Amino acid sequence: MTPAIAHNFVRPFLFEHLDVRGACVHLGDVWQALQARRGYAPPVARLLGEMAAVTALIAANLKQPGRMSFQLQGQGPVRLLVLDCDEQLRLRGMARADAGVAEATVPDLLGHGQLALTLDSVGMRQPYQSLVPLDGDSIAGIFEHYLERSEQLPARLFLMADGSAAAGLFLQKLPDADRRDPDGWRRVQILAETVRAEELGGLTTLQLLGRLFPEEDIRLFDPRPVTYHCPEDWGKVESMLRSLGRDECEAVLREHGEIHIHDEICGHDYRFDAGRVAELFGRDRHV
Repeated sequence: MTPAIAHNFVRPFLFEHLDVRGACVHLGDVWQALQARRGYAPPVARLLGEMAAVTALIAANLKQPGRMSFQLQGQGPVRLLVLDCDEQLRLRGMARADAGVAEATVPDLLGHGQLALTLDSVGMRQPYQSLVPLDGDSIAGIFEHYLERSEQLPARLFLMADGSAAAGLFLQKLPDADRRDPDGWRRVQILAETVRAEELGGLTTLQLLGRLFPEEDIRLFDPRPVTYHCPEDWGKVESMLRSLGRDECEAVLREHGEIHIHDEICGHDYRFDAGRVAELFGRDRHV
């Protein structure tokens, strides 16, 4: 195992003389925690891992406290991919898919659908949301299309995910690139297209960029750590039950013997028996 495998980071960089920026992302145990105990079929896990990598890359650009969520919804056997990340690069996510999904092309796995971005940050009166159709034959292609539409700047993504790691390389052409070097963006893309999945997953940023762009002058910035953040939140669940009301909760108890709430995005289960429900609403009388 190389040192990169256990690390979780986004590391930005800049081509000094080209006006092209980029970043590398590597998710090791963060990716393993995100998929742990989920039992995803390999094609589903691969799509979710690639989407986790690109979500961390994009969330690294958040300039103030907030949360960015991507939902990829399709009509194929993989019906939903959700990734959520905040400005501290605390990541969580989940997939919803048919049982026993077999290997297939990304368009066949996803079917027709859309990619939704929801952005909620400090100072916004209400969350911002944008929707784009699924356009691309890979997760990288779908997000390249999204980035070009939303930022009006060409971008390239190279992604991988397996059982151990999810990783990616991001490149974006900035407004003065053609003036700085008319051939620079084309040259960088051609070199990047030689990258292999095992290099994305197994090399450090320095090693990867040295292999792909040995003749280019690149400024590396400090890596930013990525963490998996999915703690239990009993207070939030209790508040939701209080909002339903005592009568509704007791009706569920009579029918099922308990209230069972499954947090699909984090995989937590919350169970309330009659005694706990009585205690929950009993506390409200004294508040």
